[in-house]
Amino acid sequence: MSDDHDAPLLGEYGANEHQQSRPKSQRSKASIASGRSRRSINPSGQSEESTPLLSREIDERSYGDAPDRSIAASSLSSLQEGGSKKAKGSRRWPTVIALTVLTVALLVILGLGFAAPEVAEQYASEAMVFQPTDLSIDSFTASGVRARIQGDFTMDASKVRKKPVRDLGRAATWIAKAVESNPTAVKVYLPEYGDVLLGSADVPPIVVDIRNGHTTHLDFVSDLNAGALDGIRRIANDWLDGRLAQLRVRADADVKIKSGIFSLGAQTLSESLVFKAGQIPTMPQYKIGSIGFSEAERDGEKGMLANVSLTVDNGYPVDFEIPRLYFDILVPGCLTDDQFLVLAEASTIETLVKPKTDVDVAVSGFVRELPATLITACPDTQTSPIDRLLGSYIDGKETLIYVRGSGNPSPDTPRWITDFMRDVVVPVPFPGHELKDLIRNFTLANVHFGLPDLFAKPDSPKSKPRISAIIKALIGLPKEIKFPIGVTQVRADSDVYYEEKKLGELDLSKWQHANSTRTVIPNEDQEGLLVQSVVENAPLEITDDDVFTDVIQALIFGAKPVVLGVQAKVDVETETVLGKFIVHGIPAKGKVFVK
Repeated sequence: MSDDHDAPLLGEYGANEHQQSRPKSQRSKASIASGRSRRSINPSGQSEESTPLLSREIDERSYGDAPDRSIAASSLSSLQEGGSKKAKGSRRWPTVIALTVLTVALLVILGLGFAAPEVAEQYASEAMVFQPTDLSIDSFTASGVRARIQGDFTMDASKVRKKPVRDLGRAATWIAKAVESNPTAVKVYLPEYGDVLLGSADVPPIVVDIRNGHTTHLDFVSDLNAGALDGIRRIANDWLDGRLAQLRVRADADVKIKSGIFSLGAQTLSESLVFKAGQIPTMPQYKIGSIGFSEAERDGEKGMLANVSLTVDNGYPVDFEIPRLYFDILVPGCLTDDQFLVLAEASTIETLVKPKTDVDVAVSGFVRELPATLITACPDTQTSPIDRLLGSYIDGKETLIYVRGSGNPSPDTPRWITDFMRDVVVPVPFPGHELKDLIRNFTLANVHFGLPDLFAKPDSPKSKPRISAIIKALIGLPKEIKFPIGVTQVRADSDVYYEEKKLGELDLSKWQHANSTRTVIPNEDQEGLLVQSVVENAPLEITDDDVFTDVIQALIFGAKPVVLGVQAKVDVETETVLGKFIVHGIPAKGKVFVK
């Protein structure tokens, strides 16, 4: 290879090399196989502070008193050190692919100058530094992605501990100057999943300066192709279900090497890595920015439109654009082993991902109608799946909804993405919103208090005090609700108090007809519903006779109206574009003025 520093390296992208001293980088240990030999890797410990997202630890083998270190493993660890400053935790198997090719090239060159292969391997593993600087997806293809991989390759002889090995290595690499690989195919397998093919990559020719202290900046584009989707789905489902205790991957490559005009033949390398459960990426954190619900029409059919904005944490140095994706939003049915029920259809717009920058995602969902299985009470209960969902939300509890790839994807989305997503169900925690102040004002007007009938049979309705009144409730509508909504019926479980002592329980368990009017809440910039319902002769179950005696005395001898307090759990039957459904257990409190 020419020693001209201005010579182009990789065509369009090219590469630049310059001589400089390199900072020390962390190294891990591995095994390198020549010919067709394969060596597995066993985990061992690393410090918590320096452990990357996908670290790996392997067997120790030594020649003399110097440990054997795989070049790929050592260079992968350099990403960890560089990542603490630039892109921590950003290892990806495209980097492993690049290292696989570089490893073979360097060992072949060193092997020409040494009688003992283990000495060549020791110098290569200790001196070689590869620091990936960027990984971006140039485009999505029909079978995978086209990725651009960038990084700095350096030989740093000062890292070699044995002086004879260090001197011989510097001499051999100074003579060779540079090595070049031909186009190479690298395949990545999953041995613990029946050797299923995770993916493959086509790596273009790579030229590197292997002299001590010289840095070559690599910048190349590689086609990464997805492997067997069924096997990849199994891994994804095991990961989502928490069953992925560890993940072992193996990269195989046949690399043809030359130095200058001399061809060094083809070499084969098989490199294995083990990722423990704590080192496998977790579901990224996200925050919901805004939610809005409105009435809409799609394909001539009216329904409910939900718009959600999310911010997703991104700590990786990746740069690509996610195409428009379509999903089904699912909720659990009545039984734990029941099939999920489709609640809505959802889609995203094209989403831009920038290195180490949080990602803003816009999601829109459309609900055409609520299926009968969603609003029908489950066997032996009085609640339906939608009741449980809304109940958790109103109580402020986190609720799990589920997302699955749509069976009707966008024609612009690559088929391999939609085929993979279709059978993978991802649980998504959805935060609740406690509605303790949803009912702003709950009163009983025009109250008529009827005393018990002394001649009525015990425990009959007439043997109890009765209340007739007009129930008035002002319901504050959450700002997310931007669609027409009405209330057709109400019922409640109510406790009645007098001077903070419980008097009894007002039986409003029967549905009462109601009407509602949209209004603006006084002194608040918020819309609300004014709900009214007429109650006639609702029985009051006295639980404290002494308190009841105090109330009767206040009614007979008092000069002012008697004020009773009411605390209730209200069920409301609502009517929207999706039809009628019930919202259970809305907390309410108010006052009853009895004359």
